[in-house]
Amino acid sequence: MLIEARHIRKSYGRQLVLDDIDFSVERGQIVGLLGPNGSGKTTLMRILTTFLRPDAGDALIDGHSVRQHPMEVRRRIGYLPEHNPLYPDMYVREYLDFVRRFYGVPASRIDEVIEQTGLTPERHKRIGQLSKGYRQRVGLAAAIIHKPSVLILDEPTTGLDPNQLVEIRELIKQLGRTTSILLSTHIMQEVEQMAHRVLILYRGRIRLDTPLDKLETGRQIIHVEFDTAIEDRWWKQFPGILHWENLGGNLWELQFEGDRDMRSAIFDWAVGEGLKILRFEIKKTGLEEIFRRLTV
Repeated sequence: MLIEARHIRKSYGRQLVLDDIDFSVERGQIVGLLGPNGSGKTTLMRILTTFLRPDAGDALIDGHSVRQHPMEVRRRIGYLPEHNPLYPDMYVREYLDFVRRFYGVPASRIDEVIEQTGLTPERHKRIGQLSKGYRQRVGLAAAIIHKPSVLILDEPTTGLDPNQLVEIRELIKQLGRTTSILLSTHIMQEVEQMAHRVLILYRGRIRLDTPLDKLETGRQIIHVEFDTAIEDRWWKQFPGILHWENLGGNLWELQFEGDRDMRSAIFDWAVGEGLKILRFEIKKTGLEEIFRRLTV
């Protein structure tokens, strides 16, 4: 395991921010870290990157304790924080040369990461002249210049245009083949497209830790539109229904417990009530719906 969090606890005064956080990440695995604001994501990342010490527990990065061997951890980790700390008066190559000297890597590595992160057209500019998307690329280039075994990325695609999004997501997936990546983001589609696992934090505790291909929603969502208006109260006695919402006009979203296909039951009910169905579809219950269910 390249990342091992072992029963981490952290408080700020009387406020418990992280409560018994325990998980691990293997080499070649991308884990999406999700949670609402205030859930403890940033604190967890700061502990893993040795910016903060846990009150209890420990974390190992490639076998090295963040408590006992913080310098060894920093040599093995690449970190891109949400607010990318750059020197706007420095040129792109100058800044990357400045960073690589800290890690003792050869100067040839500068051109490698410039090409890898798509910075070639902007490599001779000052950082302050770059768009937000290109500044984000500079931060990512600095994070990987020493070929870390672990990458921790906090909102890495902030400010990127649609074309840049595709390129950076592909780069992160490529990096994930040989490293462990902890990816914090508010964009559910990014986790669904890039991650192997999802870890959801809520109020300082892990609410979900599961591979994406084994994600079970435990409910079914159906959109149905009738030819006439019906009243909200009609759904209260419908068997197995968990939630109903009018989406405008005569279109309803219905949520049912379990995986049994409820379309035939809705159809039979509509016929019995003299209603005609104009539209009928099962909506995929994705990560966003699960996230909402676990964090409200």
